[in-house]
Amino acid sequence: MDSFDLSGRVAIVTGGNGGIGLGMAQGLAAAGATVVLAGRNATKGAAAVKQIKDAGGKAEFENVDVTEEKSCRALVDGVARKHSKLNILVNNAGINIRKPPDQLNAAEWRSVIDTNLTSAFVCSHAAHPHMKKAGGGKIINIGSMMSIFAAGFAPAYAASKGGIVQFGRACATAWAKDNIQVNAVLPGWIDTDLTRNARREVAGLHERVLARTPAARWGMPGDFAGIAVFLASAASDFVTGTAIPVDGGFSIMG
Repeated sequence: MDSFDLSGRVAIVTGGNGGIGLGMAQGLAAAGATVVLAGRNATKGAAAVKQIKDAGGKAEFENVDVTEEKSCRALVDGVARKHSKLNILVNNAGINIRKPPDQLNAAEWRSVIDTNLTSAFVCSHAAHPHMKKAGGGKIINIGSMMSIFAAGFAPAYAASKGGIVQFGRACATAWAKDNIQVNAVLPGWIDTDLTRNARREVAGLHERVLARTPAARWGMPGDFAGIAVFLASAASDFVTGTAIPVDGGFSIMG
């Protein structure tokens, strides 16, 4: 038996139509899972589905607004009903608003927290009964280097990404009895639309990232295919409550 085989499994990846989410979705699909990409941009979603299908995988797109509880619950319950199961949930949807704490307003704070953290709570809450009924499941939460480090220009983002690790550990503890493993992945500096904006907005960021990263490069979305398969498969059945950096060594560089 191949411990990494995901044939017959059904996965939801929020924000799966681009960036890290798509990289993880491609890995899950290549391992045999049917992957539901959830997001707001249907055009990007259709292109991502085509990309996975062209590579021989199974994928579909569902429109969702992760800041709306009803939308999240409709996504999870709809996928579980359509496929008669839900085995894997990747809480990847995220945004950032780059302002120091004294310039960030409450509406901006809520927007980031609701997108990055509250959506993970709602989707996980909705997924739990389906996974419990199936005899187990895998939840993968996407954190950040800012789950570990502080940054003066991203207070809400850092709070959300620190929170998602601790929320996941609470779920891992509570749901171990249901054979549900909950883990976090902490991306380093990855070449995505989000970080391209950061490079435009934060002077010298590109050079500082390269200087601090032992691998001497920015990560790519495809670098997350392997960790997604590991944490979604039987290979990680005794791994729960962890937060695993995928960062080219950024977090260990002195």
